[in-house]
Amino acid sequence: MQISTQHFGFLPDGKEVKCFRIANEKGIIMELSDYGGTIISLIVPDKEGNPADIVLGYPNWEEWKTNDFYFNCLIGRTCNRIGGAKFLLDGKEYKVSANQGEFQLHGGFEGFHLKLWEATPFENEESAGLILEYQSVDGEEGFPGNLKVKAIYTLNNENEIEISFTATTDKPTPVNLTNHGYFNLGGEGSGDIYSHQLAIYADQITETNENSIPTGRLTAVAGTAFDFTRPKAIGERIGELAVGYDDNYVLWNQSGELSLAARTFEPKSGRMLEVFTTEPGVQLYTSNWFDGSRLGKSGKPHLKHCAFCLETQHFPDSMNHPEFPDVILRPGEEFKSTTIWKFSIADQITE
Repeated sequence: MQISTQHFGFLPDGKEVKCFRIANEKGIIMELSDYGGTIISLIVPDKEGNPADIVLGYPNWEEWKTNDFYFNCLIGRTCNRIGGAKFLLDGKEYKVSANQGEFQLHGGFEGFHLKLWEATPFENEESAGLILEYQSVDGEEGFPGNLKVKAIYTLNNENEIEISFTATTDKPTPVNLTNHGYFNLGGEGSGDIYSHQLAIYADQITETNENSIPTGRLTAVAGTAFDFTRPKAIGERIGELAVGYDDNYVLWNQSGELSLAARTFEPKSGRMLEVFTTEPGVQLYTSNWFDGSRLGKSGKPHLKHCAFCLETQHFPDSMNHPEFPDVILRPGEEFKSTTIWKFSIADQITE
């Protein structure tokens, strides 16, 4: 295992942003920035041994600095949406920043994806990675409490990338952390993801309103375009939806133990991605709003449905739905979450 450091850019206040290059013995190379805990590139060989960058991104630092598509970054203090940009906690209403109309999306105007994290690289014989730490102060984006967050990325020689979170607080506060990875297993710039075979181990989604805010009800996926309980192509029924997939799946495993949540296979390259998580939900998003006006790292435009996200998480807007798994962290408790992306080569996806 190898890890090296290089300059990536400067923030307006003059602070330097670095990029850490982590490589394993099987040819996987991850470039990871301390700005937003963002994966800048992820090189994975195909069935012929040919490498390709399988995550989307920007061609220059200036665009990475704003990262308005949330490419491959850490999201917090809470990922996804908070309806009405407010919640009631222990009898007190908290109003958080409404950066998306009347609701909050992915932590607010300057969420964790736009923060410079304190980075500590590590390496040993079988793995290498980066420890990232950040303190979100009381009142940041409207959230209560000083929240200390640690995120650890680890790449090992088993072709696994583990993303683990821990957090503590001095006041009760909602916490729901994820990485917003945008994948195309055929390679960034290779086209749409319609032929990708996908299985998600869930038979319900959280029903949402016109603003994608959960209603509190769960909807069965059986017989609908949302049903991935058995593997099928992402493009098979995507045309039945208004713009594409952007939905939280209620995973079969609600125990908090690490388990398989989803599996994706790209037939041409043979690349397989398996997602394991301790989280109760995963958001399937199919890059629905790209219009070709922005270029990717390959110089090709970002087009609609050119990538998919599998964002492991607690359910969106959980702080406003007591029937959902609890996202409130209290003093004396420790938030813990682990997600693993495992890469392999296969001939087909299995059920």
